Amino acid sequence: CTISQPDFAGNAANLRFRIPTPVFGAGLIEAIEDATIEANERRVNSFGITGNANRNGNDGTITRFGWKAQNKSLVIFAGEAYNVEQGITNELFPDERGEGGTQDPPACRRVVTAPQDTVHYELTQPQKVIDDVNNFADFMRFLAAPAPVSSYGTVTNAQIVAGEAAFNKAGCSVCHMKTMTTGNHANAALRLKDVNLFSDLLVHDIGTGDGIAQGGATGEQFRTAPLWGVGQRLFLMHDGEQTNLIDAINRHGGPEGTGVRQNFNGAGPDSGSNLGAPERQNLLNFLRSL
Repeated sequence: CTISQPDFAGNAANLRFRIPTPVFGAGLIEAIEDATIEANERRVNSFGITGNANRNGNDGTITRFGWKAQNKSLVIFAGEAYNVEQGITNELFPDERGEGGTQDPPACRRVVTAPQDTVHYELTQPQKVIDDVNNFADFMRFLAAPAPVSSYGTVTNAQIVAGEAAFNKAGCSVCHMKTMTTGNHANAALRLKDVNLFSDLLVHDIGTGDGIAQGGATGEQFRTAPLWGVGQRLFLMHDGEQTNLIDAINRHGGPEGTGVRQNFNGAGPDSGSNLGAPERQNLLNFLRSL
């Protein structure tokens, strides 16, 4: 077995930093039907914004989890995380990563007779039969969604309501659309629920691309990040480089983010969508309430 010296300098170009995506309310996102997300693709708006759903290459169903909306379900999302981030092989991702993995010559690969995490059909206690990946998927599935507040500190409910109006006026809600409804899910906790996630779950080019294509998402596209809970986050955007809302908003650019950023700053071509200073402050107050 001979493994060549890795090309560290060349591989450095393939590295991109990403922070984890929040998973609160993930079960509600999973329960939104494909047809609902497809309807978002067909919406017409006056801001020049388009978007497309990412899709599973095997069956064409819509994927929705991860920064590029590259994972179809919470089970796949969990299985990939176990394999890539923790090095635990499982029934969905049975191959080793790193040295000895499938990228090495056949003679150098570790022999994996069975995944490390499997369903234990031989056991009789129900709580011990399910594999860790599915247990973790269930944990995420039933995490409560972030709850917005109606006021906080010196910020009144009227200011928050005015901030949501400014959010809509500037065009933020075209991508960060407020509500979608879940389908007729088998579990009543997830069935026919209004989900105020503030995302269309589509992928867009807002000028922050990292050059990595995943599924149908190009290297320039990212999923519209759900904004629920954004007021509690310390690090923003896919790489966590922004630590305040103004910087995060001003990072929006590209063909689908520039116009809305200009509107936020009062410099857009349509004066009817431009915000003044009080509206900008109210918009920030609104985001912090989510």
